[in-house]
Amino acid sequence: MKLIQASKDILLKPLQSVIGVVERRQTLPILANVLVRVDQGQVIFIATDLELQLAANGTTENKTTHTAEFTVSGRKFSDILRSFPDGEQVILESHDNRLTVKAGRSRFQLQTLPVADFPTMGEVSSPVTALRFSQAQFKRMLEQVNYSMAQQDIRYYLNGLLLAIEQIELRLVATDGHRLAMVTDSIAPQETSQEVILPRKAIQELVKLLKDEDIPMEVALMGNLLKAEFSGITLLTKLIDGKFPDYQRVIPVGYTNQFDVSRKELLSALQRVSILSTDKFRGVRWVVTKDVLTIASTNADQEEAQEELPIQYDGAALDIGFNVDYLMDVLQHGASELVHCSLGDANSSMLVTHADSPTFRYVVMPMRI
Repeated sequence: MKLIQASKDILLKPLQSVIGVVERRQTLPILANVLVRVDQGQVIFIATDLELQLAANGTTENKTTHTAEFTVSGRKFSDILRSFPDGEQVILESHDNRLTVKAGRSRFQLQTLPVADFPTMGEVSSPVTALRFSQAQFKRMLEQVNYSMAQQDIRYYLNGLLLAIEQIELRLVATDGHRLAMVTDSIAPQETSQEVILPRKAIQELVKLLKDEDIPMEVALMGNLLKAEFSGITLLTKLIDGKFPDYQRVIPVGYTNQFDVSRKELLSALQRVSILSTDKFRGVRWVVTKDVLTIASTNADQEEAQEELPIQYDGAALDIGFNVDYLMDVLQHGASELVHCSLGDANSSMLVTHADSPTFRYVVMPMRI
């Protein structure tokens, strides 16, 4: 039975949008497959790992009057489509639990698994909260904080990102216990305040799929699920059930030791100094004196690196250690010319803000060098 005929690009683009959900190693064979729905010229690809589901659709050049569903190995199908020349016409046929893929003189037969075994995630019909903003706005906010999420932390609620809604404000917060990033932006007025924790994988897929354009998107909160719709893609993810730390207490206030420094110059200096830092601890010293920031590192071989940057500073002299990777992260994910650094004493955290993003806050804890 002929299922569909379409150009390679029509099939490959939506498939590539969902393939990131398909893990290479699966506990259930069906999770290595994508569900493909053909409905009157529309082709929809769905992938899930039981926690996150992605669906993307494309419109074929050749309208069909029938509907069909099948599952097929996501990775194999994607590799086959990518191997065809651009613009190649692809024909999909089904027979005896096998999918036949034809293009030009090429012919592939792939095993399929029953559609009934594919575990699609159900939705709550009426969302509790619905947000609308541009893809560029949401992607920019995610990129400013997502690098601060924990990775495989026993405190599972840190392996994600807090999304907080407060009337006319959307706030995103991420922390791994050693540093914290927070950014806020305005949204349309909301009737209720709400806080949810999005898992790491959902955040990674959103950052990858959202466009840097002022194209509208919608985010809906439905019980323990979040649904995001944008550019023909629907992302549905379970939320992390846990209590996020009181991030407001972590952000320092009242620091008087402050200075501005060129983001690019500071990043370059840190990259050079980090070459001789200890691989395990990644520590660098900041010595702040009148109008000079000195950055230094040493390692087990007694090798040393030192950089000096001119700053305008007339506060107390400070000697404080930081993880160099935490510092480079915030600088690499900013775009402003200047960053503003606020310090307390040698045992206190540092607050970093971007000149062109007044609602962004980054807090990094000190370390012993």
